[in-house]
Amino acid sequence: MNMDVVESDFLVIGGGIAGLSFALKAAELGTVNLILKDEFRHSSTQWAQGGINAVLGRDDSFSSHIEDTLKCGYGLCEEPVVREVVERGPEIIDELIGYGVDFTRTESGLSLHREGGHQHNRVVHAKDATGAAIMAALVTRAKDEPRITIHPNHMAVDLIMDHQTGGKSINENTRCVGAYVLRTDTRRVCAFVSGITYLATGGIGKVYPYTSNPRTATGDGIAMAYRAGIEVVNMEFIQFHPTLLYNYEVTTFLISEAVRGEGGILRDLEGRAFMQEYSDQKDLAPRDVVARAIDSEIKKCGGNHVWLDVTHLGRDHIINHFPNIYNKLMSVGVDISESYIPVVPAAHYLCGGLRVDAHGRTACRGLFAGGECSYTGLHGANRLASNSLLEAAVYARASFEYLAANLDREAGKPPTDIAPWVYHDYSDAYEESLVSPLWREVRQFMWNYVGIVRTDKRLARAMRRIQFLREEIESSYWNFHISQDLVELRNISIMAELIIRSASMRKESRGLHHNVDHPETDPALAQETSISLLKHGLFR
Repeated sequence: MNMDVVESDFLVIGGGIAGLSFALKAAELGTVNLILKDEFRHSSTQWAQGGINAVLGRDDSFSSHIEDTLKCGYGLCEEPVVREVVERGPEIIDELIGYGVDFTRTESGLSLHREGGHQHNRVVHAKDATGAAIMAALVTRAKDEPRITIHPNHMAVDLIMDHQTGGKSINENTRCVGAYVLRTDTRRVCAFVSGITYLATGGIGKVYPYTSNPRTATGDGIAMAYRAGIEVVNMEFIQFHPTLLYNYEVTTFLISEAVRGEGGILRDLEGRAFMQEYSDQKDLAPRDVVARAIDSEIKKCGGNHVWLDVTHLGRDHIINHFPNIYNKLMSVGVDISESYIPVVPAAHYLCGGLRVDAHGRTACRGLFAGGECSYTGLHGANRLASNSLLEAAVYARASFEYLAANLDREAGKPPTDIAPWVYHDYSDAYEESLVSPLWREVRQFMWNYVGIVRTDKRLARAMRRIQFLREEIESSYWNFHISQDLVELRNISIMAELIIRSASMRKESRGLHHNVDHPETDPALAQETSISLLKHGLFR
């Protein structure tokens, strides 16, 4: 059967702030195909509540923002990267305002929140739904841009690589020329070919059963690039947001860190404030400290959650600052002006990912990455709150600026003789019914063995289990007809293995990685963990 081939100058995979920002700029240079696994509303950017950092306050400074980021990164941030991202913050805010983002203002200018780990108020926000406001503006622009074609319900399955030397390893003669893409409504695969491919597929939150991430966060871009030979870095550093709403009806709703920034207090089930026992910064400690504290308190009391108290702030203040949170909880019967909020930690953000340089380039010509699926060196071992939207926008611009000056050298004309997709149509209803149980099993043992607190024994158990399951999942993938569920299960299992391998390699506790058997931070291990198919399990 013939396979459809769709051509463009640029292929952008993912439609959050990273993908949309790059697509809008790339449209100045050529045609863009923007593919979405689902719809725009199912992206991590859409769900971001807190905001985006920029040094705009009179008492703030670049040096202070840099200091906070470096301190939060526990010795693994790359300082030149931190400086570049921080110093471009104000121009990114101007750019977003130019796109039409309606940030919250006061009489004196933009309203600035403060979150954990920050010395100053520098979080630019749109009430408590900043991501939705950013997405609304960028999506409107993208839909109005004639050189951008948007393809919803298209899931990238594998990258198409042009190995000009006939080998399979990544080298100076290797070029990415697009991706095989599954049309999820028809379950047919087509080829999207392009001179430049930009991965903006987001994070890996669905590796865990409790996550703030949308259902699309299955590590697709990282898995595709890893299978193609691209280096993956620091996968052990997964930020668990301390305060996901604990509710059986609403399972992925975050209570923004800005709530604690405004004075919210964490309490145990007896109503006792406890954060002073874990940090001098109390409720405004960095997320890793707060998440471990909540995890410890939950285990002490044998419950399922702790409380977040904002009742002392007053109804008017709460509604003015957090209308989205207030209304959401009212819809499930919780009036947060009178009652405590039940919260639990949840997988939130991956600080590692695909290694990229200062221009967002991977080691493969023609392949760029941005946003949560990339590793730039900004976050180190822990992300400073609200740095991620800034990083995504800065690197989208950096990639565009590089390509505007180097497009002829970086991009080539894609080959037209793309190998057709080979379908595996063996059908066994009983075997195919095991996809959902396998998915649940991977996620549950990741939570139990590779969660907020880890041990050598648990990591070893997790490694044995994932190796067994990976064989079973790969067998299913290569035998059954392709589907979104099957591709996502395969990608989730690869993400789990990468996380376990990275966590097993780091024999210390640092930032988001806490191992009870190695509780101290080892200065000799202030370096990245790097994994590739060719260079397996070596410190770089």
